[in-house]
Amino acid sequence: MHPLAPLRADEIDAARRTVLASGLADVPDDAVRFAYVGLCDPPKDVVRAVDRGEDVAVDRRVRLVVLQSPQAEVVEAIVSVTRGEVDRWEVVRDVRPALQIEESIMVLAALHAHPEWNAALDRRGIEDRSLVQIDPWPAGTFGLAHEEGRRITRCLAFLRESKEDNGYARPLEGLVAFVDMGRGEVLEVLDLGVVPFPPNHGSYYPEHNGPLRTDLKPLDITQPEGPSFEVEGNLVRWQKWSMRLGMDPLEGLVLYTVGYEDGGRVRPVLFRASVSEMVVPYGHPGPTQAWKSAFDAGEWGLGRMANSLTLGCDCLGEIFYFDDVHADERGRPRTRANAICMHEEDYGILWKHHDMVSGRTEVRRSRRLVVSSIATVGNYEYGFYWYFYMDGTMQLEVKLTGIMSTMAVAGDDAGPHAKMIAPGLAAPYHQHLFNVRLDMEVDGPDNAVYEVDALPTGNMGREENPWGNAFGTTSTLLESELAARRDVDPARSRTWRIVNRARRNAVGEPTAYKLLPGSTPTLLADPGSSVGRRAAFASHNLWVTPFEPEERRAAGDYPNQHGGGAGLPEWTVRDRPVVDTDIVVWHTFGVTHVPRPEDWPVMPVEYAGFSLVPTGFFDRNPALDVPPSPDHCHG
Repeated sequence: MHPLAPLRADEIDAARRTVLASGLADVPDDAVRFAYVGLCDPPKDVVRAVDRGEDVAVDRRVRLVVLQSPQAEVVEAIVSVTRGEVDRWEVVRDVRPALQIEESIMVLAALHAHPEWNAALDRRGIEDRSLVQIDPWPAGTFGLAHEEGRRITRCLAFLRESKEDNGYARPLEGLVAFVDMGRGEVLEVLDLGVVPFPPNHGSYYPEHNGPLRTDLKPLDITQPEGPSFEVEGNLVRWQKWSMRLGMDPLEGLVLYTVGYEDGGRVRPVLFRASVSEMVVPYGHPGPTQAWKSAFDAGEWGLGRMANSLTLGCDCLGEIFYFDDVHADERGRPRTRANAICMHEEDYGILWKHHDMVSGRTEVRRSRRLVVSSIATVGNYEYGFYWYFYMDGTMQLEVKLTGIMSTMAVAGDDAGPHAKMIAPGLAAPYHQHLFNVRLDMEVDGPDNAVYEVDALPTGNMGREENPWGNAFGTTSTLLESELAARRDVDPARSRTWRIVNRARRNAVGEPTAYKLLPGSTPTLLADPGSSVGRRAAFASHNLWVTPFEPEERRAAGDYPNQHGGGAGLPEWTVRDRPVVDTDIVVWHTFGVTHVPRPEDWPVMPVEYAGFSLVPTGFFDRNPALDVPPSPDHCHG
């Protein structure tokens, strides 16, 4: 088995049984819960040796986060399923894992039975309790007594007219509950006063939004000879690209050993790529909104919340699906069908030229491989789409959709921190900020990063710029971690070039890929705020660190109720050198969402992302060998 193959059901079951049989847990077997079960990434030298065809022993190891009490502590365990042994068992105190689904259900039951909660519902004239939708939220960290030694959630509520109704149309404004998740204990019900329900429903179902359009003609995508990619286990080959695919419970879709075949050999580009963290900070100062700042990877889990994708809806064309075998919270293996979708699609013109002397036109069509996964985290959907192009470019595009978190408003003025989206209904300003961890290996493991800016060349009238039109580029080597804390600058067309200074192209320059950012924000919250401390990774668009296998998550392993400072700010304060060594590039990107009526009752997709573009990696256009389209488009 390849060391990067996804965990099998029997391996997950073996890891659970090894933990329970070890006698290390302080509670009976039926009280042990598993907050995380994932592949423990093997050493890079083992992966490379196996890929070279060497006969190497592979030790399959599983990383687990174990809960054995309702207190604020976890056990970090590593189990070798090859040897059937527990390699690590360490109690970590005063940290909170991601919110647990089973505990969330217990929270709902506790609230439904609580007298103060029910009194608040009575004050709002709600008779049918089954129509009250309760959303458990990560509670954040604000120095409250409730937070000490507990794993807690803050709960917001909404009223549905029926089971299939959109509850976000009718918030129970002014009502918040604190609940101890581990114990199922209601700590406090805060009722700030009744606000009238907005008058309109928020259905997005077709039966409530007619008449539907009748002028859409069929659009079929067919490949009579099948797709161009090849799949062997989790190994994918397509148009000179090769990669392995995985799914992590927290990070979601993971790419491994991404390379491009050139001159008869596969040249490495990336060892591992994933969304390490994302945060949704809300910008409203009111008591029911100010604390909202969800870390949707670390506090919920993009892999845990992944959808089973559907042909013709989520993916269109000749589709190949990968299932996700994962563990439930009792450590038992489960299979999520169609968790990853893969297909290829036309992408317009790849390159073209019409020669005005000969009259000859040459055109090539572009095609891209699409590898995607979609996660539903509460009210939002996030689609993660990795694109691979025939010219050696790769891209991550995040598609944001779903339903905004809403607030009821008495009147028609939402104030300066929210927008009215329907009568009596507003949505607060917020951001969606993602951090992707790119374990680079451009032409090999030792890389460096240059910041490249485009700048005018001196002042007009001088010898170097007599006509005022001259500009050039400056390249600054980012030598250490602190120097590599950088931000986008669209005015300078700023990019970051990841180079291998030991490899040269045909014009004598180091081979490289450039990170091409979008016009992306950074965190708007004050650095000293709760979310500013916890999501400090989002204060910069670029970070660079030397590779350390334990440095996996931009906000640390346990952002839930964390005091802040973990992850990238903690690691980079050491200011380690990052030149000509095994480096990890961390890129923060996203959107600042100022809501609009057109985003209600369900958002059209909004896009964010970046590209990795070959920049001197090849000696010339690598797509010259793409054949002309048959029977047309070429002279």
